[in-house]
Amino acid sequence: MNRKKFLKSTAVGIGAFSMIPMLNACKTESTKEAESESSEVKEKPSLEHKIVTNDNGDALNVLGDNQTIKLTGKDTNGQFTLIEQNNDPGVGIPPHVHENEDEVFQVLSGKVEMSIDNTTTVLQAGDLIFCPKGVPHSWRVIGDEKAKAMLSIFPAGLEDMFSELSQLPSGPPDMKKVTDICAKYKLKFV
Repeated sequence: MNRKKFLKSTAVGIGAFSMIPMLNACKTESTKEAESESSEVKEKPSLEHKIVTNDNGDALNVLGDNQTIKLTGKDTNGQFTLIEQNNDPGVGIPPHVHENEDEVFQVLSGKVEMSIDNTTTVLQAGDLIFCPKGVPHSWRVIGDEKAKAMLSIFPAGLEDMFSELSQLPSGPPDMKKVTDICAKYKLKFV
């Protein structure tokens, strides 16, 4: 670049920067308030740590599925729910779809047959499966021993559905009531 062009372009650049304070002074109060509001970071409430020992949590029987809710949306600012499941062979949940939640299901002991999107596999201790929202899935404990699994649900909220379902009378479930409760949480059986 030649010297004359350089000085000319630099002078224009410096001139533009010197105008910024003048432009800011000309802004209306409403413009300044709008810029201030848009630059503020919305803070979520701070989280408290929580220790949940092995034998603690909210124990529920949800239509035969023995669950212990370890963390709820109240504990995680709605980010996720953590549920331990401990079930006998034969216990399972039929094919269903979540409209809002993703799930991670990790087997801690025993064997669980998982079906997701027309693929069936057997998970053993240490194995896990990711079930994205909108994809049909189901599970069933197989073999001769109980299966223990950790279910992580993102975002939180289904713990409220499980709590409602656990309040239904024991015995064969009234599927109309079950599907009505599940529909409130955008979960449907397929």
